[in-house]
Amino acid sequence: MEMWWPQFLYAPSPVVAAMTAAFAPALAFLSFSEFRGGHLAYSKFARASAALLPSRAGMFVLYAPAFVAALASFAVPGAVQGTRAHLLAAAIAIHFLKRVLEVLFVHRYSGSMPLVTALFISSYYLSSSIAMIYAQHLSNGLPDPPVDLLYPGVLVFAVGIAGNFYHHYLLSRLRAAGDKGYKIPRGGLFELVICPHYLFEIIGFFGFAMISQTLYALAVAVGTAAYLAGRSAATRKWYAAKFEEFPARVKALVPYVW
Repeated sequence: MEMWWPQFLYAPSPVVAAMTAAFAPALAFLSFSEFRGGHLAYSKFARASAALLPSRAGMFVLYAPAFVAALASFAVPGAVQGTRAHLLAAAIAIHFLKRVLEVLFVHRYSGSMPLVTALFISSYYLSSSIAMIYAQHLSNGLPDPPVDLLYPGVLVFAVGIAGNFYHHYLLSRLRAAGDKGYKIPRGGLFELVICPHYLFEIIGFFGFAMISQTLYALAVAVGTAAYLAGRSAATRKWYAAKFEEFPARVKALVPYVW
């Protein structure tokens, strides 16, 4: 039986295949750990640690290096060639720039973040961003996939980043100044799922995969979706345990489904 994926992806070079094979088990482990309750220590799942950062500083550390790397790729001779590579690098830079600006001007924080968690997640975002751009570079000159998803991917990315920002904004409006308590989110898709910001982040990462059409970018999207699905399940469980009035109709990630 003929495989479907050659219709949508560049033929992976041995390097891209090796990068994908090395990346997939690590994110699969993190996803499985989230479903089992082994959460990365930030946000409402933060734990005490010997070395802590203020939450805002910790979140800035998460996103700033990936933004700088994506932006710097345009200055590296030969790193970004062709429309597809330019759009991918630009989309990654826009994604992390948005996150940095949200950290600085939108989100409201309380508490702290373990330094080791900040460095771990930052390293993941940085390495996966560089690797997606590098995998695209290695695909330069190869025959294009028969099904071109470049511009549909730009549209999907735009929907993802807009929806993610909107629901982050709604979250930021939950707390008044000085309020450090948690509340049940309201508005937008929060009426149907507890983590619509994760849903739209997943959509954005599949936008990366569609723009890129490399095996590695697809692995990043699938791995991100699996990890955020686990985190969404844990978040819904946390809210349901904390608030007796938590609506049963509100799912974890996908409206009306799960």
